Amino acid sequence: MECRLNIKDKIHWIGVNDRETTLFENYWPLEKGVAYNSYIINDDKVAILDTVKFNKTTEYLEKIKEIIGDKPVDYLIVNHMEPDHSGSMLALLSTYPEMKIVGNKKTFPFIEGFYGITKNFYEVGDGDSLELGHHKLTFHLTPMVHWPETMMTYDETSKVLFSMDAFGGFGSLDGGIFDDEINYEFYEDETRRYYSNIVAKYSPMVQRALKKVGSLDIQIVAPTHGPVWRTNPGEIISLYDKWSRFEAEEGVVIIYGSMYGNTAKMADYLARIIAEQGIKNVKVFDASKTHTSYILSDVWKYKSVVIGSCAYNTKVFSSVATVLEKFRNSGLKDRYVSVFGNKSWSGGGVSGIDAFVEEIGWEKIGQSIEATYSPKEAEFKALQELGKEIAARLKTDYPE
Repeated sequence: MECRLNIKDKIHWIGVNDRETTLFENYWPLEKGVAYNSYIINDDKVAILDTVKFNKTTEYLEKIKEIIGDKPVDYLIVNHMEPDHSGSMLALLSTYPEMKIVGNKKTFPFIEGFYGITKNFYEVGDGDSLELGHHKLTFHLTPMVHWPETMMTYDETSKVLFSMDAFGGFGSLDGGIFDDEINYEFYEDETRRYYSNIVAKYSPMVQRALKKVGSLDIQIVAPTHGPVWRTNPGEIISLYDKWSRFEAEEGVVIIYGSMYGNTAKMADYLARIIAEQGIKNVKVFDASKTHTSYILSDVWKYKSVVIGSCAYNTKVFSSVATVLEKFRNSGLKDRYVSVFGNKSWSGGGVSGIDAFVEEIGWEKIGQSIEATYSPKEAEFKALQELGKEIAARLKTDYPE
């Protein structure tokens, strides 16, 4: 017997947890799993909002049967077409062949392209509505948050916003489905990691979407990943607003790549100097050991970034270069940046980072510091001055 999870007024959570997949989109680590959220409204007409990934289809169909029994599914509302949300569409259509597939005009080419489905389409436009009986749904197109076809569905009756990937995050739902049942700090971190790596490139479109749904009376936010926000939906909306405006907190993220420990020694020394100046949020990452998704998440959180690299075949060390490319692709703005590194018979590490800094347009603090063979008194003195300068700038921006 399934434990029915009622969201509100005959709206049920029929999502699933995936703790088996190790890499989301075959790239992002899922150390804490991920949830694929789907919802069903059991009204005069039955509507399902998004499906789940194909590896959970059997469990998913069982949940639907448990709630509606022999009733047909009248509508499948497709807010987003990525396969982790549309992967059970074919199985659902096979089980309910008369089901109408609701989407906007950009949705249907994705459906045909992914699954070869060409029938049962029910097109809706921005602001259109669909009545299920007691419930009335309206559709709000939010293109490029973060695919061209994305939209949100709002239930006017229950004041629930079905927000697809927006307001979602990594992490399986381990018993707690709602925001008042979870460890908030953990899910905030995993939601920011999700945002910064999956959605962030489209932050201007996120701002546009927030303005579009801002006039709605939203009492519950029901995304396709992460917890359902029923007690404090304004919190997750506020976080998305903050992140999409590139707002940051006081703190420093130091990222380095080191072959034989010399650049690592510089990173540790700089971190200690900054901490001595009273900056408590100092994170140090070895780019060769920590996945870029965690690094970018903390860079999205904190204002100051320090990047260090040894020279490697006259270039930036490869693991650091990977991080820099991710920064470029993310579209992140309004950060401070500082540069350090080490060379032996050739340069290329520090100069390569300098080229990145000029390209990305972040405000640089201090002069670049480059040691030769290993850091010596001159470099440690320069790092000491740099650490003090970074801390002083942060204290000016974030007075106690």
